[in-house]
Amino acid sequence: MNEETTEFSNFGKAGIVAIVGRTNVGKSTLVNHLLGEKVSIVSDTVQTTRNLIRAILTEDRGQLVFLDTPGVHKAKGDLGKNLNKAARSAVDGVDVILLVIDGSSKPELEDDGWLRRIAREEIPCIIALNKSDRGIKFHDAYKALWKEIKAEKESVQEPIWAGVSALNGDGMADLLTTQFEKTPEGPALFPDDILTDYPRKLNIADVIREKLFHRLHDELPHAVAVWVEEIHEGEKKWDVEASIYVERHSQKGIVIGEKGRLLKWVREQAEKELYEMYGVRFKLKLWVKVEKNWRKNFWILKKLGYA
Repeated sequence: MNEETTEFSNFGKAGIVAIVGRTNVGKSTLVNHLLGEKVSIVSDTVQTTRNLIRAILTEDRGQLVFLDTPGVHKAKGDLGKNLNKAARSAVDGVDVILLVIDGSSKPELEDDGWLRRIAREEIPCIIALNKSDRGIKFHDAYKALWKEIKAEKESVQEPIWAGVSALNGDGMADLLTTQFEKTPEGPALFPDDILTDYPRKLNIADVIREKLFHRLHDELPHAVAVWVEEIHEGEKKWDVEASIYVERHSQKGIVIGEKGRLLKWVREQAEKELYEMYGVRFKLKLWVKVEKNWRKNFWILKKLGYA
């Protein structure tokens, strides 16, 4: 991820695509597949994407800038409410809306809410019925729901429907072509060789957090946050100090694990992935800190980029 560059592509298609939808429908997996690189944290746990990640695809047809948003869910506490607010505001000022739906499960309240939101929009909208590898049983249910909402709202929106599987790639090439077709012509918004403008500290923190989620599963993921305190960039090795926040002392022991094994595994796996991302060796120092009710603390949420 080279952050120092000045080369911009010539005139072509260029635009911003907001990728929206409820939690756990595969938005981050879809972004990663479209780019062919990992830029978004991927986990089965709800709320894994907590920041707006701006991923950038530059190719012969032009440049697409993807906003991978937090998933809208039934909010609990300030953190959840802030995430929902960020997700809903992400469609403002974009060129294309890509609503991602889990087409393998029945419509939920949050899906209904997003369909009502796009019914108010006049900009191009694509509805991706994801997880087609699990079946298309509920595709007609979503289309019927949209037909009802469109009539109720007297909407002029005419979305394009696409059945895809972000996991195995089915329909993804056509989905990308459709996005370029709906994107206006114009000069590139970012230099050619930038994959993301997501801040480096947040990216490293997300990698660490993802590894925690893989081991903790549903045990306490929403009580965990990661903040990178320092990055010392050497020529051959980067030393990183990061704090892992939990809300209770009992959670601290869970994160550390018996004889420190869980935290050691997280560190080793994160170092390996960061090496693959940046091409330099990483040495992580991880500190687990108890910060009571951090999800309700505005200043901590602001520091972490969630407020």
